[in-house]
Amino acid sequence: MHVLALTKPDGRALTLYAQAPLQGIADAPSPFQEPLGRSPHLRRHPLRGEWITYAAYRQDRTFLPPPEYNPLAVTVDPRLPTELPQGNWDIAVFDNRFPSLSLDADEVPESIVDTAPGTGKCEVVVFAQDRLTSLSRLPVAHIDLLLQVWADRTAELGAIDSIHYVLPFENRGAEVGVTLHHPHGQIYAYPTVPPVPARMQEIASAHYEANGRGVLQDHIAKEIEDGQRILYLGEHAVAFVPAAARYPYEVWIATIAPVATFCDLDEAQRVDLARALKTVLMKYDALWDRPFPYLMAWYQAPTDGRPHPESHLHAEIYPPYRTRDRLKYLAGTEIAAGWFAMDALPEDKAQELQRIDVDIDS
Repeated sequence: MHVLALTKPDGRALTLYAQAPLQGIADAPSPFQEPLGRSPHLRRHPLRGEWITYAAYRQDRTFLPPPEYNPLAVTVDPRLPTELPQGNWDIAVFDNRFPSLSLDADEVPESIVDTAPGTGKCEVVVFAQDRLTSLSRLPVAHIDLLLQVWADRTAELGAIDSIHYVLPFENRGAEVGVTLHHPHGQIYAYPTVPPVPARMQEIASAHYEANGRGVLQDHIAKEIEDGQRILYLGEHAVAFVPAAARYPYEVWIATIAPVATFCDLDEAQRVDLARALKTVLMKYDALWDRPFPYLMAWYQAPTDGRPHPESHLHAEIYPPYRTRDRLKYLAGTEIAAGWFAMDALPEDKAQELQRIDVDIDS
């Protein structure tokens, strides 16, 4: 992996990654010349004990622009700069101009509830220069590079004292709230472990203490033995529709042997994980006559400097589709009670995906 760190005119960081030595890289551009100069803050929910981020300036962010105004495209005319320079880079990471969290956050407005600065970091990860491609269409080697990028960002962000959890994710499709169609994801670095991974860590820690093994490690062994919902099974990685899926076509992707974070993957695990990811995404796209929407989140251990043998790096992918002609959105029982209701069996959806043959090396 080849890496080049740059600074934009407005002070934001830009890091370029490539499989080959970086060449022909122009100066880091930006559509903005002035520093952001605005600060998010947190308010604690009095009944749930959870922090909520407030960053009202995000209302001004770019929303579904036409292709000729794509801020994630390479800059062609220096008079009309985008976020990215020319050159042979494969993947780019830059500080979000409209962050929900910021290391410079220092505003704590008065409120009847507890408040705190919105400390953290939000980064945009541009998967490729081609706006018409997608993760499913990228070569395995390019996806392998993306896993290395996520490891590099996890190491750098996790080394910051105020950061305790790093979450890479991708929203794909307007159905899940995408505002830019150029293939990209985001990384949120949080000041505390957020509620969902915190609950997962609690379950994992209790299971590990009682059994000396990880809860996901044991579940993967059961899924492999059962075999009904497996979509990819390699030497080091696996993908499957989980037996307790909360969404139709939900898929988990993981290493078979537990690793805590992206930084702990060896080369063989990383390449097999890339193959598993590409397999799943190609199957998704083959289901529909239009790009398949989903939210993909990668869960890993907290970055608190302590060992986490209970943690198991994995992705959970949540597609919103219920059937071919109806969308599945969260409703009363899910939002109000946190009790998911499924009208499709995981085994049936797994069979649909299993019937799709894909060639990830073509």
